[in-house]
Amino acid sequence: MADTPGIEALYSRIAKAELGPVAEETGRIEELADGLAHISGLPGAALNEIVTFASGARGFVLNLDEEMLQAAFLDSMEGSEAGDLVTRTGQLLSVPVGEGLLGRVVDPLGRPLDDLGPIKAGARYETERPAPEIIERDFVTEPVQTGLLVVDALFAVGRGQRELIVGERGTGKTAMAVDAIINQKDSDIVCVYVAIGQRTTAVRRVIEAVREKGAIARTIFVVAPASAEPGLRWLAPFAATAMAEAVRDGGGHALIVYDDLTKHAAVHRELALLSRQPPGREAYPGDIFYLHARLLERSAKLSAAKGGGSLTALPIAEIEAGNLSAYIPTNLISIADGQIVTSAALFAANQRPAVDIGLSVSRVGGKAQRGALRAVAGRVRLEYAQYLEMKMFSRFGGFADGAMKARLVRGERIGALLAQPRFEPVDTVSQIALLAGLAEGLLDPLAPEQIAELRRTLAPLVAADAKIGAFRTAPDDLSDDVRAHLLDTVREAISRLGGGGA
Repeated sequence: MADTPGIEALYSRIAKAELGPVAEETGRIEELADGLAHISGLPGAALNEIVTFASGARGFVLNLDEEMLQAAFLDSMEGSEAGDLVTRTGQLLSVPVGEGLLGRVVDPLGRPLDDLGPIKAGARYETERPAPEIIERDFVTEPVQTGLLVVDALFAVGRGQRELIVGERGTGKTAMAVDAIINQKDSDIVCVYVAIGQRTTAVRRVIEAVREKGAIARTIFVVAPASAEPGLRWLAPFAATAMAEAVRDGGGHALIVYDDLTKHAAVHRELALLSRQPPGREAYPGDIFYLHARLLERSAKLSAAKGGGSLTALPIAEIEAGNLSAYIPTNLISIADGQIVTSAALFAANQRPAVDIGLSVSRVGGKAQRGALRAVAGRVRLEYAQYLEMKMFSRFGGFADGAMKARLVRGERIGALLAQPRFEPVDTVSQIALLAGLAEGLLDPLAPEQIAELRRTLAPLVAADAKIGAFRTAPDDLSDDVRAHLLDTVREAISRLGGGGA
């Protein structure tokens, strides 16, 4: 009698079993390359369909030819060899989505890489999904505050925008993107960081920074390290985008960072050459533009009829020797809605974030910028550009004219104001106050090295100021009274430094 429950369970399983013939479509591995299999005999296979190998490994259909197909391995290809059978599953690549992914570190298939147990996902999205149609989109008018003064003031990013971060290696590209993620600590934006072919130590530093400074409980990390199979590295940005789209489609707001698409292009080239696709410029296949276009077009601001959600993209690309006209960067620049270019020379001169304001641009710009911030930031870019040009000529001799000297002084203060340590975002009201003080000349008597101290002193004063509570909630209209009050707050912060003020 003690075995009765077990017997009943067996009877239940037998009753649910589906009896009858089962059709399977199998093929055969004709050739193996690094992470890629050439397969014959699967005429019904579809692009992105999952196939299983005799070794137990899984892969997905990457290319279809008339007589063969190429499948990229998602697991280790160890144990697979030419002649092995390959079986169709009939399932397209998909990933788990939903709140169960928040705060987790996963691979491109949604498998956990942390020690927090299995993923509790409510649904699954296919990794390849069509971009929203034009009729389903809305205007990009709401800002994504990055906390970086140089970006928020000069190259504002809007919800639904795609802003490329491009520059040489080691110039702070990832740091800027991570700062933007950290600044969403108190916002309603869910962040997704996808690492493509990055070193494990670098990814760990990003995760620890967000855990310490940001809201890791509203961040998803999708990791395909350099040691991962090429198929996983290729899949990573598409899988992460599907996870972010679930937030957007639910009426929420998401920010995704692709770190970086240069490495993604390299793995696509690797798989393309192994599958014998004709190489083109810089040995990339002809579909490399379409690869990233169909990825980045999925970032959009949806119309109210579609829920009003948004997906904002910060793709990162790397260039060599300052060559901004290389193939992949120019492709991405033409796809994105603007670019933030980092400069190795500025980085070496300790101007960080090392943003080249002459080459950087936002094609949305002021349309997505807070009205008050736009009112005080109007001339900053022009004045700083003039200062940089004057600084170059001042090497050959000083300027005797007082107005020229005043411009040099103002330019030095602007440069010091735009410089910002990592993981120290500046709130919007403090940005407005600092720029208003700059325009009023309050910062001119300060030494450049005092500007950073002023920024740290001003932040708690602004946060504790009850008189600007309503303005802090919606800093869109900078009235004369609010402007005067902010200037008084800046003066108080300056007095606490022991410096002068107007």
